[in-house]
Amino acid sequence: MNSKKRSKYAYLYLAPFFIVFLIFNLFPILYSFVLSFCDMDVLSGNLTFVGWDNYQRMIESGYFFQSIGNTLLIWIMSIIPQLTIAFLLALILSNKWFRGRFILRNIYYFPNLVTPVTIGLLFGAMFSYPGGAINNIISALGLEAVDFQNNQMLARMVIAIAICWKNFGFNIIYFTAGINSISEEVLEAAEVDGASSWQKITKITIPLMRPILIYVLVTSVIGGLQMFDESKLVFTNVPGDATTTMVKYMYDSAFVRFQFGYSAAVSYGIFVIIAFFSIISLLVTRDRGDDYGKTKKARKGRK
Repeated sequence: MNSKKRSKYAYLYLAPFFIVFLIFNLFPILYSFVLSFCDMDVLSGNLTFVGWDNYQRMIESGYFFQSIGNTLLIWIMSIIPQLTIAFLLALILSNKWFRGRFILRNIYYFPNLVTPVTIGLLFGAMFSYPGGAINNIISALGLEAVDFQNNQMLARMVIAIAICWKNFGFNIIYFTAGINSISEEVLEAAEVDGASSWQKITKITIPLMRPILIYVLVTSVIGGLQMFDESKLVFTNVPGDATTTMVKYMYDSAFVRFQFGYSAAVSYGIFVIIAFFSIISLLVTRDRGDDYGKTKKARKGRK
């Protein structure tokens, strides 16, 4: 078979991917971009060009910026305990003397396999008022039941706990891989020099895991800005829309208020925000890499 015939067969095998990509990826992106400059009639499907009105409304309306604040606040409350718990458990499970560490890794990773819808309904039932599992425990202790849904900060905290519970096992995998990649000779040399366990963690483990830590942080930022399922399903009516995230605000604009043009504009606003934080993360990563390269060159020069 000559090269021309092989290239034809190659295009034939690649065609299904490109067809699916064009229909389900590229076309929705282009159509939503056009839709963001239009006002859509729900019944007829007709589009009316309105120019920048949807974007102007998004900027002037305080609801979109409120959703940004809610998203960042919930993300901060979830990411701090999430990364802390994952890192501590990874340190424990990386020790060879710890028996059953492989089983525990699978158990901790299990919440990541559960669908977000299930997690949202589960935590909604656990923290419901007054007959949820958490309130039953609180009542058994002789305390008054807590209405988590009607307290803005507590509602955000419950959603943050749900996100933390879902994702910390996923981060354990990365942290464990980073810890296991550190040479044992380096740790043994530090131990011979009299370094304590705390010094080995802060002076050796964390600096050598910097690429893994940066990767986990960047993916957590991107994923956190797109949170939707937990904010939608854990609680339905929170005062002041305290749990309305950016993606939930976009969803409600389209499928609750049927403002498809405005929702498309919001989606591109979310895209700009995610791109902004992604660029910042890349710049931080590049700066760290440049500093590491300069330090390495300086050491070679001294030698």
